[in-house]
Amino acid sequence: MRYWLMKSEPSECSVDDAAAAPRANVPWVGVRNFQARNFMKNDMAVGDGVLFYHSSCPEPGIAGLAEVASKPSVDETQFDPKSHYFDEKSRKEAPKWWHVDVKVTKKTPLLSLAAMRAAPEIQSMRVLQRGNRLSITPVSEDEWKAVTRMIDALG
Repeated sequence: MRYWLMKSEPSECSVDDAAAAPRANVPWVGVRNFQARNFMKNDMAVGDGVLFYHSSCPEPGIAGLAEVASKPSVDETQFDPKSHYFDEKSRKEAPKWWHVDVKVTKKTPLLSLAAMRAAPEIQSMRVLQRGNRLSITPVSEDEWKAVTRMIDALG
């Protein structure tokens, strides 16, 4: 089992939106970075743990726990000219972009980015590294355990 931090803008898909979806399951579409895409396409497996992170909002941070709920599949938004995620260079016969489904398992009190930065035990997390802009990053088992302990302490 692996662990991941996956960023979503709450205006696009919040943890509440995902939890309200059928089976609390949402397709993680719109990733347009090759490294993040490769994590989904090559490294994620059904059942992997996910830290559901709200980004580009007044108070960014981890807002829930989730799990990878599907094998990777083609992100169809790349072919839709009406989609914000349309990629005119992508072709159906050779798609560039993939996604997995993510299922929310628990909405949590927000573990803010400020609180994460103040916690010595998780300073190795990629999301906290200077210049990191990836929407998906691997999380070590030790980081996962530390974050879930911090969330549990929030109540």
